[in-house]
Amino acid sequence: MSNTGGPSAGEPDDTMRERGTTSRAKLRALLDADRRAVAAAPLVVVFCSVVVLGQLDPTPLRVAVESSDPIETLAQGLLTAIITGVTLVVTINQLVLSRELGPLGDQRDRMEGSMRFREDVADLLDAPVAPPEPSAFLRALAEGIASRARAVEDTLDADGDAGESGETSTDGDADDTDSDPVARVREFAGEVESNAEAVAERLEGRQFGTFAVLSAALDLNYSWKIYQAARLRRVHDADLSAETKTALSELRDALELFGPAREHVKTLYFRWELVDLSRTMFYAAVPALVASIGAILFLDDPTTITGATLGVSNLLLTVAFVVAVSLSPFAVLAAAVLRISTVAKRTLSIGPFVLRSETREDDLDWES
Repeated sequence: MSNTGGPSAGEPDDTMRERGTTSRAKLRALLDADRRAVAAAPLVVVFCSVVVLGQLDPTPLRVAVESSDPIETLAQGLLTAIITGVTLVVTINQLVLSRELGPLGDQRDRMEGSMRFREDVADLLDAPVAPPEPSAFLRALAEGIASRARAVEDTLDADGDAGESGETSTDGDADDTDSDPVARVREFAGEVESNAEAVAERLEGRQFGTFAVLSAALDLNYSWKIYQAARLRRVHDADLSAETKTALSELRDALELFGPAREHVKTLYFRWELVDLSRTMFYAAVPALVASIGAILFLDDPTTITGATLGVSNLLLTVAFVVAVSLSPFAVLAAAVLRISTVAKRTLSIGPFVLRSETREDDLDWES
């Protein structure tokens, strides 16, 4: 298998992390980190910030409570925000999921479209039926793409110039590789095979419902490879054998099937996440409501909570805890939206469109 060691100048990388300009640490937090940890982090920051501000305030919180009602005012605002926010988010989620409640005719059309697509994939895989489980389905497609890429390499090996072109791509300069159609096709096929095999390996044994399935699928840069396959097929039409051109077309067909398959799995994952988000926000709203209501009813008297812990007023610690717990539904929402919006932004287009600013149009050699 050919291995070029990375994309050429002006070409996007295969993995989503390498394609973006965002730092890997930030992208890992947005996508791969446990959503519970992502939701807890801002709550810890809020708790600590309230405690620090309370310590820095020259007027102790207990004195402020004796002269006015800042805790009750704060708790009432939080209570209103919790009820309104949770209700609004759940309503929006239900609207997004309302497509599942379509009439029978629409459901039948969806079923027929899904079955036709599965038949196309089964034909590609030369199998009786396509795998039913999403991760296995994507893995089989990735393996089919790798197999088609190997078929392209096999046609080049069968060419009379295969040995000569192999020397050019290994020992020659980069300029020689760029000017040799056979070497360019061999390099492209090797990149596709390596990328598809890596994705198939990551998908093995994965269970749908976790982000790992979608994360692996996002690292197959099929859209750019469709563009490359079409360009090589058209530009070097006179320089390639009929077998190689046929193999390139079949590889492009396989890549084109992966696009809608990945988008379908992404849509299923988003719906799955939205259902979980609605349920989790309800769970988080209960202690949030208890905390805010309790603050309204029982923290209006500064003598209710006395003493200090490690030099910090227990009343201040209690108020900071109430604020953090009351904001927990919105922390849960933020954690889920951060992942969903990041994935959505990086997969806005389907097909050979390059939306990333780091791959500029003048870097793309689309005319030769």
